Amino acid sequence: MTTKTNLVTGFLGSGKTTTLLHLLAQKPANERWAVLVNEFGEIGIDGALLAESGAILKEIPGGCMCCVNGLPMQVGLNTLLQRNTLDRLLIEPTGLGHPKHILAMLESPTYESWLHPQATLCLLDARQLADPHYIDNENFRDQLAAADIIIANKQDRYCAQDRARLTEWQQTHGAGRPVVAATRGAIDIALLDMPRNARNELPDGLHHHRPSSPAAGLAALRLPGNTGWRRALNQGQGYHACGWIFDGDTRFDTVGLLEWVRLAPVERVKAVMRIPEGTLTVNRQGQDLEIATRPAPPPDSRIEVITAQQAEWNTLQYTLLNTRLH
Repeated sequence: MTTKTNLVTGFLGSGKTTTLLHLLAQKPANERWAVLVNEFGEIGIDGALLAESGAILKEIPGGCMCCVNGLPMQVGLNTLLQRNTLDRLLIEPTGLGHPKHILAMLESPTYESWLHPQATLCLLDARQLADPHYIDNENFRDQLAAADIIIANKQDRYCAQDRARLTEWQQTHGAGRPVVAATRGAIDIALLDMPRNARNELPDGLHHHRPSSPAAGLAALRLPGNTGWRRALNQGQGYHACGWIFDGDTRFDTVGLLEWVRLAPVERVKAVMRIPEGTLTVNRQGQDLEIATRPAPPPDSRIEVITAQQAEWNTLQYTLLNTRLH
């Protein structure tokens, strides 16, 4: 039996993880699903957000799923397929990832007897169509070009100009592909069973690589004695990421942490944090901020920021550490 497989792409902040949570909530009770998730940063926030979704989860940190040799993805994919009998596999690349090599791998003879690729979905926040920082980005354009279905997400936040730009983009670049409006990633599970049709020829795309710093990658997650936390960095394609992981004994002041998130001079903040009330999840893109709480605390605290400009990481770190409860 081959595993139905969908690629779910979208640029930074488009709502991929929230969409995956909606899709997983609709999973038939008798089916076994898995998610292969990749992030630009080293810490792994999406995995923590998806941990209670009921799906088998495999993470690839450090933004390397889409690299030409594809080795990290092959290892993660092979591990999932060899250890599990799956009905469906959802693959979420980093928002800065390029889809060409991922799709080529999924459709290669190597996986022909294992995978049945179906529709590739691309999440789009139409407000980004007004910003040259996005529309001039090769990966932003090629994610859309590779998609079978465009999910115009966060449509409840569009103004009239955003809707007009989306209509113009659809007429110019849509090539007859469906554009589905969505709020908070709420889409019908039936979209996953639509066929894989988009065959646009794509360039190889830009790739980012892990820095050689010993503080990067999995080594960053081994917390040194008596400190209870570790920082990890990554950069590429004009973006910089900094993430922190804290042990399960560390709790944060809820109000102070939210103020830090709100004021941090970065474009993107994602976090799953331990607070006195239990768990705080944070998802900030620009000025859009979504938070949620639940009573059960997470096993550890993870927070990551991404920005197009080099930030004062030490200053951000100092103020973040000051929100810990002692």
